[in-house]
Amino acid sequence: MVSVNLEAKKTVDLMIENADDLNIAVHKLENGSTVIDAGVNVAGSFKAGELYTKVCLGGLAEVGISIPGDLSENFAIPSVKIKTHQPAISTLGSQKAGWSVSVGDYFALGSGPARALALKPEETYEEIGYMDEADLAIITLESDQLPGADVMDYVAKECKVAPDNVYALVAPTSSLVGSIQIAGRVIENGTYKMLEALHFDVNKVKHAAGIAPIAPVDPDGMKAMGKTNDAVLFGGRTYYYIESETKDNLKELAEKLPSSAADGYGKPFYDVFKEANFDFFQIDKGMFAPAEVVINDLTTGELFRGGYVNVELLKKSFGL
Repeated sequence: MVSVNLEAKKTVDLMIENADDLNIAVHKLENGSTVIDAGVNVAGSFKAGELYTKVCLGGLAEVGISIPGDLSENFAIPSVKIKTHQPAISTLGSQKAGWSVSVGDYFALGSGPARALALKPEETYEEIGYMDEADLAIITLESDQLPGADVMDYVAKECKVAPDNVYALVAPTSSLVGSIQIAGRVIENGTYKMLEALHFDVNKVKHAAGIAPIAPVDPDGMKAMGKTNDAVLFGGRTYYYIESETKDNLKELAEKLPSSAADGYGKPFYDVFKEANFDFFQIDKGMFAPAEVVINDLTTGELFRGGYVNVELLKKSFGL
């Protein structure tokens, strides 16, 4: 079976090799671990954001940035586009922010291939039938601080690899790379909701593609979290190619999957988060989904569509 860590390592090597051109910094820690700063003390770049997002997806996706040529009144903004032929493994087995990394005073949301070694969370890997057995671990951390050797030792221990075989990529939410990699979760938001909220077997999703606008960079971390989430909730468009079985109702799936089908829909995410006392667990998990969903039933040839891009809410969120 494909290894998300070994596949992602090809992109990590590319980032290390071209660090200066990418506006990123590479640090070797005393325990031999490697930390790649993509936005904490450096500016990062569009290309760094592309590569960071590809690492999040375990190297199993094509990632690009498109610049819309639309000069009409429509809201045109640079966007991240993702294509993958291994949606369940790349999004839920790697990209999902399923690991809260907490060591001493350090905390970060952990994503990326290392999760498939540490099995964070284990039930996700049981449901998609995947695990990795690589001898190196690559983790991506959403944080405004770089991890020390103690954090990397913890990751190494959880992944059962040597510390000098651990690589961490770090970008704050309030950075260009942060905005890019969160928009790059547009497909994953859909597969996550399919599995967690709608209990649909995501292994039936054979191909997936998606595009979402890159939220404007905001130095305020909480506001940045709101804007980056809204980029997907109100602006993300996804395409899923599903091999259905007789009992599957893909029309209903397309109707229930978009963010607009959730109870709390209708306000910018920052406002919803504030009302929930900044507690993610008080928010309807059905909200974390792309704006628009198109499903191609590979068994019958039928096409279903649900949701819509909400330009007005995007403008409100982005402060335009």
